[in-house]
Amino acid sequence: MLEWILDVSQIIIADIVLSGDNALIIGMAASAVPEESRRKVIFIGLMAAAILRVLFALVASYLISIPGLLLLGGLLLFWVCWKFYGDIKEFSSNNEEKEKLQKDVSGKGIKAALITIIIADVSMSLDNVIAITAIARDNKTLLIFGIAFAILIMALFATAIVKLLTKFKWLSYLGLIFLVYLSSKMTFDGWLQLYPFLQS
Repeated sequence: MLEWILDVSQIIIADIVLSGDNALIIGMAASAVPEESRRKVIFIGLMAAAILRVLFALVASYLISIPGLLLLGGLLLFWVCWKFYGDIKEFSSNNEEKEKLQKDVSGKGIKAALITIIIADVSMSLDNVIAITAIARDNKTLLIFGIAFAILIMALFATAIVKLLTKFKWLSYLGLIFLVYLSSKMTFDGWLQLYPFLQS
């Protein structure tokens, strides 16, 4: 019983950290598009993240043993960080440029935001599922609980994050710093996972 409670606690912590990151990316990307399109972007981002988590969970026991997947996820996140840096700079420009951006962004901006979200969803959903699988092992109930809780966290956090980022622009830079840290950690852990195979 104590071991089960410990496993559930670990899954909740992993979900809060990793799903919170996913919600952060969805929120940051959605905050750069016109207000009338934000709900659509958030909804698509959340649905993609939820579907990817379910798909990855179906093969989770195989994924966790494949070397190099964390490294690939970390490199994908670095690309997302670079894209966000450009988006934040553009979004924090002067008022005239903001007005021009609001007029131009409806097609191109939404598409760019969705591409960024989908790439981040792939990377972070994979990372989340691997973490949950490492804790749940062959316990299917714990695995299902972990995936469901992760989706719930994203649904609760994404909209609130958009509101915060649009009101306090400097929070975007804090989010970017955190994502760079996360990308570095994922890449380093992925390299450690892959290194023994490169030596053999």
